[in-house]
Amino acid sequence: MTSTERGAGSPYRVIAGEVRARISSGELRPGDRVPSIRQLAQRWGVAVATATRAAALLREEGLVEPRVGAGTVVSARAAAPAPAGPDAGPAGPERPAHAKRGGVLDAAIAIADAEGLDAVSMRRLAAQLGVGPMSLYRVVADKEELVARMADRAFAGCALPATGPPGWRAKLELAARVEWELCREHLWLPGAISLTRPSFAPNVMAHTEWILGALTELGLPPRIRLQEALTLHSLVLAAAAAQAEETDAEHRTGLPLGRWRSAHRSRAGSALDGARFPLLAAVPEGAADDLAELFEYALARHLDGFAALLAER
Repeated sequence: MTSTERGAGSPYRVIAGEVRARISSGELRPGDRVPSIRQLAQRWGVAVATATRAAALLREEGLVEPRVGAGTVVSARAAAPAPAGPDAGPAGPERPAHAKRGGVLDAAIAIADAEGLDAVSMRRLAAQLGVGPMSLYRVVADKEELVARMADRAFAGCALPATGPPGWRAKLELAARVEWELCREHLWLPGAISLTRPSFAPNVMAHTEWILGALTELGLPPRIRLQEALTLHSLVLAAAAAQAEETDAEHRTGLPLGRWRSAHRSRAGSALDGARFPLLAAVPEGAADDLAELFEYALARHLDGFAALLAER
């Protein structure tokens, strides 16, 4: 991207505009996979946070949607004329926020996708929708309920298949990877889900129910099945939280991880110098930078351990 292109508008809007144009021209058709957040960041040379904002804008406009097993694809609604972008001029009059709960949740999700969960407030959401804050309380009681419904709506877009692949391991791998991709699309999700104090959101509960069903063939007691389901959730949420922290750091500092590492190379060298940390010093630089690879490693080793437990039983 040239300096002229960078100056034409906010980088995330420029990126979204190019993808929008490819959809409008028919180059990308409904059902086609669109570039991932990582691919957008690499293609445009921007931080992951900027690419995430571009992806969130496209979802907000209804042009793309997550799909199980395919990532993010062009929405079927994109076959009709695409919604106007934020730079396309004034739109028609907005409906009152209380007219449709889905619109309120979609707006809240768009804010959280772009700026994080802390940026979501009833006042901010009301301003985004052009309504009075009190009107939102006809939709949700408070922010806690709002966040729970946001998580539920996010999970609604990636329902697991009725049966899934054969075998307990393949099923658990599918459930974990679907949840991982969802959390990478919505980096605020780990902060919206509690393992000890669940919100009883039906679409979130459906994932746990599906995992429990995948374990029924093993003849395990309900307690162990639940412990396995929650452990699997914990593994995904921990990896996703690390991804969210890295994205937030990129957003705050403007430095992708590679550039940050280069800037701190001398400090790292000093910290690892000498005989105190010889094993850490021997690890190649950037060996743990790929969080997706780290997630796959953790998932595989966890399932190996669960398989050993089954063998003992």
